[in-house]
Amino acid sequence: MADSDNTEDGRDRTLTDDQGPTRRDASAPSPCVAPAAVTVYLVDDHALMRRGIREVLESAGITVVGESATAQEAVRRIPALRPDVMLLDVKLPDGSGVDVCRRVRGLDPAIAALMITTYDDDEARSAALTAGAAGFVLKEVEVADLVRDVRRVARGDVLVGPAADPVAGHGGDVDVEPGLLERLTRQERRVLDLVAEGLTNQQIGDALGISPKTVKNHVTSVLLKLDVRWRTQAAVYLARATGSGGAHPAGRPE
Repeated sequence: MADSDNTEDGRDRTLTDDQGPTRRDASAPSPCVAPAAVTVYLVDDHALMRRGIREVLESAGITVVGESATAQEAVRRIPALRPDVMLLDVKLPDGSGVDVCRRVRGLDPAIAALMITTYDDDEARSAALTAGAAGFVLKEVEVADLVRDVRRVARGDVLVGPAADPVAGHGGDVDVEPGLLERLTRQERRVLDLVAEGLTNQQIGDALGISPKTVKNHVTSVLLKLDVRWRTQAAVYLARATGSGGAHPAGRPE
């Protein structure tokens, strides 16, 4: 029995059983195997922003399984839908994307979170990463970069910053110089401990009974004394300097 096929110039050629099976390079991907589908849940209080992101992702073959404008609805719906990635606006009318990230991942750590925001805010980035977010990007991100970052987060990569650089760029490059924690006052050390827990300036202020502006001043002083640029780096320094379960120096008197 013979089958016919066409050559590039349109002429028929006959493939007979005598020719045997067609060989395929074992290293080449099977044409029958499609790339794994990625599913996303969108959380942003602006309908136009959600629509734009949905169109971008779906045009790239990424499935948007749902969307919400509020933190409360997102926390209720996302665990049931189990998307690969939740794309979260940092600021929401009834809370924050950071809170959504923390609460959802507390229920299902398999759901990755990619934060998206208008401003490059180190405080928000630090809080998001501490809450378990895998990335933090700006809304002005290029279309191709957003699609790439969603796919990377879906497969388990961890990203930070507006350009989605490897997390080591903000945390992994911290050198632990002995004795720097001793430079901190007791109040600065309290602030650093809470920064390492992922609290925002407002939450730290509420915990210590001081204003967010005063907290910000303390954080700035801590970063200078530890010779780091980012809150995330300060948290990494603290963890490395004290060790797991290590004693926390009280800091010098005010």
